[in-house]
Order: sequence, then structure tokens, then C-alpha cells
Amino acid sequence: MPFVSDPPIAVKIQKMKQRLRWDDPAIVQREIDRTRFVLDDGSSDGPEFSFLVIGDTGTGIQTHNAQRQVAQHMLPHLDSCRFVLHTGDVVYLVGSSEFYRDNFINPYKELLVGGDRPEKIAYDRMVFKVPMFLVPGNHDYYDLPFLEGLFAGLTLPLRRRLVKFKLDFDVGWHGSYQGKAYAQAFLDCWDRFESRDNLVRHLEQHYTVKTDTGWCLRYQPGQFTRLPNRYYTFRYGGIDFFALDSNTFNAPQPISKTSEGLTHRRSLEELRSHFEREKQELMQAAERLNPDLPDDAEQLDDMRAKIEQIDEVILDIDKQLEARETQAIDSEQLDWLQQRLIDSWNKADVRGRVLFFHHPPYVTEATKWNLAQTLEIRHHLRRVFDNVAAALGSLRGDRPLVDLILNGHAHCLEYIRTLDTGRADSHLNCIVCGGSGYSLRRQRQEGSDLMETFWEEGDRRARLVARSQLFVGRSGQGSKKRRPYSFLRIDVREGTPPQFVVRVFISERFQHQWYESELQPFTI
Repeated sequence: MPFVSDPPIAVKIQKMKQRLRWDDPAIVQREIDRTRFVLDDGSSDGPEFSFLVIGDTGTGIQTHNAQRQVAQHMLPHLDSCRFVLHTGDVVYLVGSSEFYRDNFINPYKELLVGGDRPEKIAYDRMVFKVPMFLVPGNHDYYDLPFLEGLFAGLTLPLRRRLVKFKLDFDVGWHGSYQGKAYAQAFLDCWDRFESRDNLVRHLEQHYTVKTDTGWCLRYQPGQFTRLPNRYYTFRYGGIDFFALDSNTFNAPQPISKTSEGLTHRRSLEELRSHFEREKQELMQAAERLNPDLPDDAEQLDDMRAKIEQIDEVILDIDKQLEARETQAIDSEQLDWLQQRLIDSWNKADVRGRVLFFHHPPYVTEATKWNLAQTLEIRHHLRRVFDNVAAALGSLRGDRPLVDLILNGHAHCLEYIRTLDTGRADSHLNCIVCGGSGYSLRRQRQEGSDLMETFWEEGDRRARLVARSQLFVGRSGQGSKKRRPYSFLRIDVREGTPPQFVVRVFISERFQHQWYESELQPFTI
């Protein structure tokens, strides 16, 4: 992830609000809810339906093009599934509009209107035949500083032709411009309307569904498939789905100035130096490989992925070292989620709730399980759940606050259940679906049980808070290395609470060949 920068949270929020014209008087005057849509497919009232889940897909430079392999494996399910959820990281490496055709449009052309001629589809004019509901990942917000972008753009043709540029990355002239490419590709950006009359006509045409929270957008497959916001909700088959932008509430807490905090800072600085050395060793080792040989080519893919993984850890360390007391947190979104969950529980016709967002609160993948960002997501989600539980009282009985949480970010497929955490996030079902195209990663050596430390009566104690039930990721070494890429099909059954039959489909790369399989389904 060379030279990548991640905009501050306050910038992400501000830029997205500007693109959506969040303060436009039309929102108040017309009583528009810009965090909600209705899927107009004629089937949203049926109690049984199916949907697909993918995540961390958007690569275009792999030797074996795993993303396209998974996409083709999904094709037989499109007719019987109502929509696709994408858990983020849509376009690597820096969410640039330059890479949408290779890294998104071409792989998913069958889902798009005009997909028989994908070269004619502009990234900011896409219309889905099969609905796809997305959330932004961290890579969809990344940027390249000007000089690095200039160098990358000028050398791109050479990097794609010359053997000596062995560790090519998906970077060109620029990055995402603080998430601009993602917004233009998928969101209903009102800043594109130059006149008030054009905006009014747009609202009269597309914001036509009256709900208890205001007029909302009508999502029409094959006609108009923009999403109303970076976070949003929709109801299907009596299930409330909540999509979140976790990039704006994952900032690490500042390191304390106590002696314990100073020791922690020094350990982080030493860890950062270790990863920098490991990165340099990988780059040197890459120079000894020949990309024209199949084994070496896949090894270079692995090295590229390992370097990206190391840079992601370094970025997390840098955020911890640079954290300030005054850093922004997206309290507006978290307050919205809290109130909408309370409202959902008070609706007699809602029988279940599903959350999906990028950064997982619980995961055992080796590089993500103890990142500061992971712990912060858990902290903020837990606080929201605690407040919701307090507001509901006995209304929810012994049910978890949400029936299912879907995430990406960790490059694996994992089913993990929380245990008694002592908080309102107890007994949750969480599935990480982040192995649908980009590099796969292994489970941590510490195993499947997640412990959490806490202070009680002045003593530091540990509690078992979650346990992994299933992990599908990279395994083996050398010629025995296995790369099982994955997607989910989830069949929702009628009843209250609903049952979710989870089917895991695998496209495995092993010894230069592809093998397709399905794991034993399980029911939540």
C-alpha cells in the first residue's frame, strides 16, 4: 500500500455531506428521509427470500483473477436471489475511478444494464439489473498524495510491461478523492444538479415512497439504482437491514501520558520498525522471482498481498501514535443507528434485524483481530447496543438485539458467535465475508477463542467474549498452499424470529487449478 493516505474522519463526513447536499432545504421542505429506500421489485413483502453476500473484492492485478472466478460462481444464483450485499473495499488499492472498469464493472458485468458491452459503461452511470447494496470500505476512501500519484501514473505503462516492476499495485494517477469515486458510482449525489428545477424534477421522479420517517427513495432495478446515503436502511420480507459506514467511527483512542501509556507507545514504535524491515525484505525477495513462471507469479501475488497487509498494520499503528483527544467520531450516524434500532423493535411487522458494514467488531483473522480499529468498532457498537437495550427494557425478551451482523475487511470467511460479554452485544451471530476476491489471510495462531481484558475492583482480568465456529482462509505452504475464495448465499425463512440458512460457496485455487465446492449449510 505504497504512499497511501487515509483522510481524517471529519473530512470524510464533510465531503460526503457536500456531495449529498445534506443541508439542502429540499430535505426539510419535502420531508425527505435520506437514510432510507424501498426496493421496488414486487416481492418485498414475501416472508421467504434469498440474498448473496460478497466483500473485499476489487482487485484487477492478480495472476489468477479470483474476483471474476467468484463472480462467475455466483451467476447460477442470481435468478433466485433478490439482491447482493457488498461489505466494502469495492475498488483497490485507493478507490480510484481509474480502476472501476477493471476492478468492478468487468467482474460484475452480468449484474449491470448493458453488461454485454462493459467497455461502454461509465463508472458513474452504472445501473444494476440485480440490486447490489454496498457500504464503503477503507480502501474506498484512500488517496495518493500528488507527487506519488504523478509518479504512479507516468510509470503505469512501464509497470505493466517491464519485468523489473515485479510488485505492481492497483494505483494510477490519483486516489478516491476522499471517497468521491465511491459516491459518484453508487450514491444519489445531489451536487450534480446545477439548477433547482432539475433537482425538484429528480425528487418528484425518485423520492416517491411515503413512510413513517418521510418520503424516501424508490430503488428500481434496471432503471434507478442509486443509494440514498453512505449509511441507510431498508426493509425486505419483514427484516430491517441497516448499512453503516464504519470508516467514520473506527479512530483509535489517544495513548495516555502515564508510564503505562509511554511504554505502550515505545512498543508500538518498535513494532512499526519491525514491520518496515519485513516489508523491505519482501521487496528484495520479489526481485529474485520470475513473473513468467506460474509458481513465481502466484508467489508475487502473495508478496504483494503481504506488503499491503503490512502497510495496513503500519497505518493502524500510525493512527494510534497520532491520535488526539479532539478527533472526530461520527456520533450523528451512531445516534441514527440507535434510534432506528429502537424504532425497529417497536414495529409489530418487523421480525428481524441485520447489520452490515466493513470493519468487524469480532474476528480471529491473523492481521485484524487486535487492531485498534477493530476494538474501537466493538466499543462504539457495544455502546449503541447498551443504550438500545436500556430503552427497550423487557420488549426484546431473550433475543439478541440484531439477528445477524455481516462484515468484510478481514480477508477470510468466518462465522463467529459472541458469548456473555457482560454487555448488550452478548450472543450475537457475526459473519465476516471478506474473501471474495482480494488476497486471503490465515487465522491467528492463538486460535478461535477471543479473550477481552477489563478492570474489576482494581484488578486486571480476562473474559472469554467470542468463539469462532468456522474459518475459511489461506492455509498450507508452498505447493500445498490453498486459497479458498468465498461468497455467501443466505436463505431467509418465515417465522419470528426468522431463520437464516447460511450457504458458503468456495472457489479454491490449488496448484494452479480452480475447484468449486459448497460447505455444509448451517442455520442461525
